[in-house]
Amino acid sequence: MAVTENEGNALMSIAFPKIHIAIAGIEKIIPSLTDLDLFWPLLATHGTGQNITVYNSIMTGPRQQDETDGPEEMYVILLDNGRTNLLAQQEQRQALSCIRCGACLNGCPIYKGVGGHAYGSTYSGPIGSVITPHYDGMKEFKHLSYASSLCGKCTDVCPVRIELHKLLLYNRRDAVDQDLNPGTERWIFSFWKKAMLNRTLLNMGGSRLKNFVLKNFFRKAWGGRRELPKMAPKSFNEMWKESKR
Repeated sequence: MAVTENEGNALMSIAFPKIHIAIAGIEKIIPSLTDLDLFWPLLATHGTGQNITVYNSIMTGPRQQDETDGPEEMYVILLDNGRTNLLAQQEQRQALSCIRCGACLNGCPIYKGVGGHAYGSTYSGPIGSVITPHYDGMKEFKHLSYASSLCGKCTDVCPVRIELHKLLLYNRRDAVDQDLNPGTERWIFSFWKKAMLNRTLLNMGGSRLKNFVLKNFFRKAWGGRRELPKMAPKSFNEMWKESKR
């Protein structure tokens, strides 16, 4: 079992307890020990910009008779917790190749704006939006797949080339196919489509009305501790028309 970190805390948690229990997802298994020569530098470079992480530890089991440190017993628990459900998806299964470097979080404009707590799940950012609906239920977490501008930045920076922006679209498709979207959501998007195709409707009410709607109807859309941004007094379209006068 291999652990990589920058603080050194793992060494203390492993050396002192008499029983060492390690929990890892089933996707964390790699072909052989020699593959660490690829995975460790890949994780460090794309996670923190280092050539190699500060602390890299390899545990081969409990303490042996001629050793002074280490646990008396060691257990490794491989966690499924919805991962086989994701593995069964022909298109989205590539998300299991994630090495948890966090590069997609650093590049995502949505994550930069709302932060990790707004996702309400263990895994946040683009990769969390992809895998959480499969781990914890599409019905409860389908909304995470819509928390994306689909700019593709997450795909560009991913070291293992997971096509994250495409997987988000697949999740949206699955949510629609499973009829998980409420009627009110379909009505809102129908109105939004009409507004986007009609500049007069889109500008109707100005920033004052739009800010009122956001404040009173979408107040907690980004979480209980974060305020929604305010609409600019004039849209780009309005400023463009004024510049041409």
